[in-house]
Amino acid sequence: MEKLNQSSSFLLFLDRSSRTCSPCMASVAAEPHFHVLAVDDSHTDRKLIERLLKTSSYHVTAMDSASKALEFLGLLDQETTAPEADVNLIITDYCMPGMTGYDLLKKIKESCFLKDIPVVIMSSENLPSRINRCLEEGANDFFLKPIQLSDMKRLRSHILKGKSKDISNNIIKREFSIESILPNWARTRLSFTAWKLLSYFSFFTCNC
Repeated sequence: MEKLNQSSSFLLFLDRSSRTCSPCMASVAAEPHFHVLAVDDSHTDRKLIERLLKTSSYHVTAMDSASKALEFLGLLDQETTAPEADVNLIITDYCMPGMTGYDLLKKIKESCFLKDIPVVIMSSENLPSRINRCLEEGANDFFLKPIQLSDMKRLRSHILKGKSKDISNNIIKREFSIESILPNWARTRLSFTAWKLLSYFSFFTCNC
């Protein structure tokens, strides 16, 4: 009986959340301080992208090499725990000495902890083969240099999609974790409520 009462309370919480999630999502959309990791070996280009990001209300961490970016992300050593760095998006130059931006992209997408972080590649060369290569590897966008202030708006949409994906994944995990203690009728209701929330998040993302 105690477990059933807990289940009923949880379902009531989900129902209330589904009716009041619009203000929650509005607060996510209004968040002014997303954290962006910018990587470029060129001092001039790095300072430009840093200034544009700060002008657009992003919190910026700038690195002059892919190896330093990996160290900041906690990917230099063998990956066993989730990195402490809280980064919402990574924007990196393609051509850099040593490890390139493409190599950095591959490392991030191979990480079980960081693979969902949006990655944007920058380059001064408009080469279709290079662009396609990066997009096929998992890059979310490809910017041509010099970077413009208008490009910053495109970053926000990638970040919001990433956050929506995280929220959806958390709902799914929560659903499966509580499923084992619920009776069949409650499982059905829980699955339907989770489906409604996921549908809302998908609609919100598509209309950002």
